[in-house]
Amino acid sequence: MTVLHVDDDPALATLVRKALARRGHAAVHVATGAEALDRIEAGGIDIVALDHSLAAETGLDILARAGPRDRRPPIVYVTGSADARLAVDALKSGADDYVIKDVSGEFYDLLVAALEQAFERWRLKKARAEDQRLVREARDRAELLLREVNHRVANSLGLVAAMVRMQASLVDDDEAKRALQETQSRISAVAGVHRHLYSSAGVGAVEISEYLGHLLEELQTSLSGAGTAHRVVRDLRPLVLKTDLAVSLGIVVGELVTNAFKYAYPEGVDGEIRVGVAVEGDTVTVSVEDDGVGWSGDGPVKGTGLGSKIVGAMCRTLEATLDWRRRPVGTAAVIRFPAPSPSPSPSP
Repeated sequence: MTVLHVDDDPALATLVRKALARRGHAAVHVATGAEALDRIEAGGIDIVALDHSLAAETGLDILARAGPRDRRPPIVYVTGSADARLAVDALKSGADDYVIKDVSGEFYDLLVAALEQAFERWRLKKARAEDQRLVREARDRAELLLREVNHRVANSLGLVAAMVRMQASLVDDDEAKRALQETQSRISAVAGVHRHLYSSAGVGAVEISEYLGHLLEELQTSLSGAGTAHRVVRDLRPLVLKTDLAVSLGIVVGELVTNAFKYAYPEGVDGEIRVGVAVEGDTVTVSVEDDGVGWSGDGPVKGTGLGSKIVGAMCRTLEATLDWRRRPVGTAAVIRFPAPSPSPSPSP
């Protein structure tokens, strides 16, 4: 270490310099606060030994002008008083440690030991702060790259969905047209997650109420264009899920809403489809309800049955159960899965 010793006693300064030299350290001696602050400003000082009693001022006066800890070397306060209040005042004023000065030979060893320990603590603190800075920079770079990846994936999936939609518009067969429209909806559900990820503060988690809100708006627009005008009503409570779980949930909700659009109401009858998300204790409940003809989940499925297989696969990913409830009027599909453990929100 290079130690700045601030003391107006030249004889004591000589003894301190010798004690430091025996431990391999260099000493720079000054007698006033002005000299000490100038020497600190010049650089090259690792730690300061600051005496309390100087000719024109006290060490506390110098501490008040030395600046914050992160902008100057650590300071060990040296006082001839055994009054604990003076040591406490020095620590409150910014000193990193203190040593009681006496005429015994032990004082020099205690001072050197205190300087070494204070310097080591400061060095470790500075190294930890630098490590944390590097980790933050690496995290920020990784999040920037992930955001760019999500942006490109969303754009690519959006392009695929647009091509599927164009293909559907050119097909005359109604069954093929419906199949292409369903495919487009599934692609849009996945694209929506990635679009949400690159436009939000977080890159590893999705706020479900916002994501499903956008997804349901898109579904209502696209499915209403197929000859129905059902109204989708949302009651979506805040919930944060990891990206893969959000994709699975979005696909399940998309399939159930699409089925309700196609089969819940008789042809030519417009109705209401309600989608809800709630967290009850350690369980997430997602429901899709209608006031249509009613179905309990039993019996042959309509269409190709691919939607039911997709819903089953996604529910397994979510570790979810799917229950069909026949209501007095209409149907309710209720999905339950374990609530995620507390994790950082999408904000940084």
